[in-house]
Amino acid sequence: MAVYTRVPTETLRDFLTRFDAGELRSAKGIAEGVENSNYLVDTTTGRFILTLYEKRVSAEDLPFFMALLDHLAARDQPVPPAIADRAGREIHELAGRPACLIRFLPGVSVTRPTPAQARSAGAALGRMHAALGDFDRVRPNSMGLESWRPLLDRCGGDLDRIAPDLFARIDTALAQVTAAWPAGLPRSAIHADLFPDNVLMLGDEVTGLIDFYFACTDLRALDLAIMHGAWAFDDAGRTLERDVSHALMAGYAEAFGLRDDERAALPVLARGACIRFFLTRAWDWLNTPADAMVTRKDPLAYLRRLEIYERLGEEAFA
Repeated sequence: MAVYTRVPTETLRDFLTRFDAGELRSAKGIAEGVENSNYLVDTTTGRFILTLYEKRVSAEDLPFFMALLDHLAARDQPVPPAIADRAGREIHELAGRPACLIRFLPGVSVTRPTPAQARSAGAALGRMHAALGDFDRVRPNSMGLESWRPLLDRCGGDLDRIAPDLFARIDTALAQVTAAWPAGLPRSAIHADLFPDNVLMLGDEVTGLIDFYFACTDLRALDLAIMHGAWAFDDAGRTLERDVSHALMAGYAEAFGLRDDERAALPVLARGACIRFFLTRAWDWLNTPADAMVTRKDPLAYLRRLEIYERLGEEAFA
């Protein structure tokens, strides 16, 4: 979450008249994240999230995201569907951007997950995958394997401004991952971005899975690999926290199961996920405007994860 587009109070107050959502009391921009502009909105009837979509989120993809959330909500998954206005519309335009008013979910995101929290989060991902078994809409992964080489080339030699010889290091790693990328694994709709800040918790229990704006159709095990890299390391990516790793994997397997071929593919999928998040973080690091109300994230934290996965292989998931 972030704020790139400012919404004047008068504009927001007028926007809310389209809904049965009460009158505006307050609105506050949310700085975490890097993708969309988000506001925490309090009204006379409750609390909501207002999201304005920009940067990598295309308006053409919003119907897929909204259908996915509606599908999961109908199956009692802890997700925040968009709220329809009085005319039944979920997707709007506000301040020149596509926008949705979204149900607020209770809970907080954790910064250093405990094993118990990781187990619950892994189980939540497993239950989500089970609920998506009959979801038939398809969206290609806009940040999938085919996108990494073009993004690396766009970053180009500027990567070496972050660290010496960084372009060559990632170029080699990407070639190795591409050559080893698995075929024939189960595909489904996936979240593709289930970091701790996209999971809401009360104590050890999951109360919300949020920010589905990278959701797509891809290898199901890739979702687990992405989550492992986000949950099982310290923020700087220097240490694999094995108790958290084990709990996350156990929670997922207990809730949904994990095929032998999916488990065997996790090391290369995790390396690919590291490259994907390194590249998008590096691009943002190099190109985010200085005055944007946004928290930039260190791309080198994912280079360190990549090196640990390269060194440990399957042992990283034991």
